Amino acid sequence: MSKLRLTDIKKSYNSGEVVQALKGVSLEFRESEFVSILGPSGCGKTTLLNIIGGLDRYDEGDLSLGGSSTKHFKDKDWDAYRNASIGFVFQNYNLISHQTILQNVEIALTLSGVSVAERKERAKQALESVGLGDKLKKRPNQLSGGQMQRVAIARALVNNPDIILADEPTGALDSQTSLQVMDILREISKTKLVIMVTHNGDLAENYSSRIIHLRDGEVQSDSNPLMLNDKPGKAAATQGSGKLSPGKTSMSLLTAMSLSFKNLLTKKGRTLITSFAGSIGIIGVALVLALSNGLSNYISDMQSETLAGFPLTISQGVQQIQTPQPPDGSPFANSGSSGEEFPEGDVMYRYDSAANVEQHVNVLTEDYFRYIADIQDALPGAVNAVSYSNGVEMNLLAKAEDDVVKFETSSGMAMDRPSGFGGTPAYWQELPDNDEFILSMYDLIGEGSRYPSAANEVALVVDEYNRLDKAFYEKLGIFSDHAEWKLSDFIGKTMMKAVPNNSFYTETENGLFIPSAADSYEVLFGSDEGIELTITGILRIKEDGATTSGYLSEGLAYTPALTEYVVEQAQQSDIARAQMDSDRDVILNAPFANDEAKELRLKSLGADTTPSSINIFPKDFAAKDKIKQYLDDYNDTREEADQVVYSDMSEMIGSVIQTVLDTVSYVLIGFAAISLVVSTIMIGIITYVSVLERTKEIGILRSIGARKKDISRVFNAETLIVGFVAGAIGIVISYALASAINVLIANALGIQGLAQLTAAHSAALVLGSMFLTLIAGLIPAKAATKKDPVIALRTE
Repeated sequence: MSKLRLTDIKKSYNSGEVVQALKGVSLEFRESEFVSILGPSGCGKTTLLNIIGGLDRYDEGDLSLGGSSTKHFKDKDWDAYRNASIGFVFQNYNLISHQTILQNVEIALTLSGVSVAERKERAKQALESVGLGDKLKKRPNQLSGGQMQRVAIARALVNNPDIILADEPTGALDSQTSLQVMDILREISKTKLVIMVTHNGDLAENYSSRIIHLRDGEVQSDSNPLMLNDKPGKAAATQGSGKLSPGKTSMSLLTAMSLSFKNLLTKKGRTLITSFAGSIGIIGVALVLALSNGLSNYISDMQSETLAGFPLTISQGVQQIQTPQPPDGSPFANSGSSGEEFPEGDVMYRYDSAANVEQHVNVLTEDYFRYIADIQDALPGAVNAVSYSNGVEMNLLAKAEDDVVKFETSSGMAMDRPSGFGGTPAYWQELPDNDEFILSMYDLIGEGSRYPSAANEVALVVDEYNRLDKAFYEKLGIFSDHAEWKLSDFIGKTMMKAVPNNSFYTETENGLFIPSAADSYEVLFGSDEGIELTITGILRIKEDGATTSGYLSEGLAYTPALTEYVVEQAQQSDIARAQMDSDRDVILNAPFANDEAKELRLKSLGADTTPSSINIFPKDFAAKDKIKQYLDDYNDTREEADQVVYSDMSEMIGSVIQTVLDTVSYVLIGFAAISLVVSTIMIGIITYVSVLERTKEIGILRSIGARKKDISRVFNAETLIVGFVAGAIGIVISYALASAINVLIANALGIQGLAQLTAAHSAALVLGSMFLTLIAGLIPAKAATKKDPVIALRTE
């Protein structure tokens, strides 16, 4: 049966003028025969061979295989046709120089989807069949011309094609080697169709079973034509009704990577220089990220201590809320301003700043206190401490030397605010019910120093210089000017006493209560009434936290147990019960100005034990946002009047710090990204140069059935490899530089490990480098797919 038929094939080229290479060639070939095509240069021999091999396209006519026409073929069909049905043997061998001869033969099988083990075995057998079984690992430049041609023959045979096309296979060989190659081709022609283009008439006469002469694009003679009952045109039309389905070819990404990797290894120096240049931008971005991440972590570590002085505060009563615009309905709500910032035009507006303040009354209910009590379970790890202030006044007496004095617990600031917020220090503060939190920031100093736990135990808080203000000594009753005090002068000493209301206040005949006078303090201090307070330890902020404000201020710190004791005693006192039943101040004997004034008095006497404020101390800025969301969730389901608002004194500080850090990071990353863009452009240029250098390889791959997308995949793989190497070099250098930076910063500022490049950032930068180089290589890769395989094969 006829295997290959050409029917009235015509082909023209336009290179300024139209040249008709083939002028209606009609030929039919047997399934197995050795056909030599002879003719002078330019007669159309190679064009005919390329059209039969699917490397070139005919303009008119038809090429059919097994009775099926190729007129319907698309690019992918021609690719599959070359891979499955055609084997090429070229004059100049066309082997891929950076592949071993085994890999050169094997590559055609990779496009057919053959498994790794099978394709290696078949490639070995093909090489053994041409006498090269002992040179599997050699590269083409290690072989002689005849050996390279045998490799080309093995590559042509490995896919068991129907047709072997040989274009001047002996043109670059000596006479003896030429005979060896011709012997192999003649042997192949016993089972396959071999079509050879040659100028050597003697070889054609001695080895071919059929000789066709071409001249000026036409068949001049055919020594052994195939005899047909029908005219060629009619036969072609009849047999061409079937549709040839040659299948599909596909190059795996692994094969593409292997080809590109081996090519890059042949240019190690250029590859490394290109990769290093590409890594410069990666290094810049990596170092900025390392420093930004390190600074964020450093600030985060400091925030737990810094934010301890800046809690979220929830207070009972009237709250002032600042609004950007006057509320609707106010006299200045429609003052003419559009409400936009930085307005243009020659206009000035008048507004009332007081109108921008809204008042909201916080009512702290039992339900709300339960909600706050659940916060640490709802947000584990987010809250350092929650403290409550109920406003009860403690009657404290102090005796450090000869005299007993009243230790005032009130000051020029509100009782529920830490001393760091302004006003005169009280030197008296409650410890949170979280000793681990305090001891994470403070050291216990002095022999025998321990953390207070009972109601009758207090701690003394000193600054980083072991100092206490002169005013504190005076509040303790120490007025003498000692040059130096010892820690042991305080640890274990009982210098203070909390006196209950019933002992401190005396009721008169008219129902008023008078506080004890100074001359009776000595008697009260020595009586059995009340609870003596012993200093069990001295707290000093840790050395690595000395630059922060800390949680505690200087002075004495008492336990929540003392608060419970005082509140219990105050609730049962006569003055508290009397004040509950009276609308006048039982101490001042004056009416209250308003309900709020009476409520304050009830709280100070312990008659009303409802907390007046809550302070929630977040772990860090991120935890603060979670806490705020938790508090906001409470308000979401309630009417405005029942909502509870809070104040965040750290919001401005946190926002400014984070904004500055982010801004600096973005600016630095922007500068570093410039080098990334430059290196990306450079890699695109280098990839284009690689396309030019590998033009012949493109032609070889196309000749064995590689699709255009396979060619693109080869160069995309090359850019991915370069991107990976660039990213890896950049990360390695960045880690080295980060270590050096850390040493310099540690020596200069005493901050350890400031530059911290995370594994996630490293991986992202490597992937980013690969992505950028892939983008840079898309245009060169696209250009590679447009290479004409015929022209590419002629490239030297």
